[in-house]
Amino acid sequence: MNIRSLTRGDGVVIGAAVLLFIASFLDSYSADTAPDSFDFPSAWASGPILMGVVLAGLIGAALVVLSRGLPQVPKVAGLDLGQFGVAFTVFAAWSALGNLIDPASGTNNFQGDASDTLDAGVGLILAFIATLVMAGAAVATPLVPALQAALVPAPKPPAPQPYGAQPPGGYGYPGQQQPQFGGQQPQPQGQPQPQGQQPFAGHQPPQAQAQPPAADFSPFWFAVPVARPLFPEDGSPTPIAELAPGTWYLAVEQSGPGLIAQTQDGRRGVLRDTSGIQRG
Repeated sequence: MNIRSLTRGDGVVIGAAVLLFIASFLDSYSADTAPDSFDFPSAWASGPILMGVVLAGLIGAALVVLSRGLPQVPKVAGLDLGQFGVAFTVFAAWSALGNLIDPASGTNNFQGDASDTLDAGVGLILAFIATLVMAGAAVATPLVPALQAALVPAPKPPAPQPYGAQPPGGYGYPGQQQPQFGGQQPQPQGQPQPQGQQPFAGHQPPQAQAQPPAADFSPFWFAVPVARPLFPEDGSPTPIAELAPGTWYLAVEQSGPGLIAQTQDGRRGVLRDTSGIQRG
């Protein structure tokens, strides 16, 4: 799971889930006539509250967060886990509202019963607030740009290396030396060419050699603000990968309004939506 792919909206969902979990251990009911020593039950002692509010909300939050962090979101009946998660959070908020309005439920139909004085406790009130915030964040995140920003910002590119110094190791950092297009490695200046090898000016590249980028384009590192698909260079509509926020990718060529990007495992594809990218 890629934590850097989580958004601010996902952070709100996680915070609301923590608040809901805490509220589940507090008193679900209160009564003015009850003595101070009376111990009211929590949500864990009530099946409808536990199933319809607490567990539904926690399951919904988990599905929403997992759908953001997984590289490939599983689908059930044609819907991805994120959509199921949003539905669970809305259902939990709706159930919490019903329990808040009528905490005594059907027991208030019995005449002379003490349930007439039963009110919602601090546990039910906090549970309703938590599920309402959770459902609002889950629904609004795809619609509000401020909630789509990365929860953990991408690290700043390292400072340029002095001339002749070795760049930091590992893929994914701006400033790292990349192999030349076509597999040609630079030769140190002044080093003699091996016997039988022709000078570069007389060498003809093989037919399978990759074409270099346009003369007016310089490869650069970039990070995306939100998860975006990477499409094949042949124009196929099926994505070959998904670029995640918080990771640096190498733009190797310009492709109309988009960019041809290279992933960590060497796959190349077209990033059609380049709005808001962070250049390294």
